[in-house]
Amino acid sequence: MLILTRHCKEMLEQRNIVETLVYSAVEKPDKVENHDDGTRHYLKKIDNNNKWLRIIVNVQEDPNKAVTAFFDRRLRKKV
Repeated sequence: MLILTRHCKEMLEQRNIVETLVYSAVEKPDKVENHDDGTRHYLKKIDNNNKWLRIIVNVQEDPNKAVTAFFDRRLRKKV
């Protein structure tokens, strides 16, 4: 189960990201990065506009909490 924090919901609204994309990225990511701070970054390529969606999830919480979400411009040329 995944819970969206208030901050995450606010960022989705500001960045015009629909919630279904968040759940899709976490359920079927194209790439996953584990970080030492207890977060896991789920990355999903969004076909239109060659964008990568990054969802940062606190996996030390039960249930897991999505902390924030954004289109990661750094990945456009790297991946």
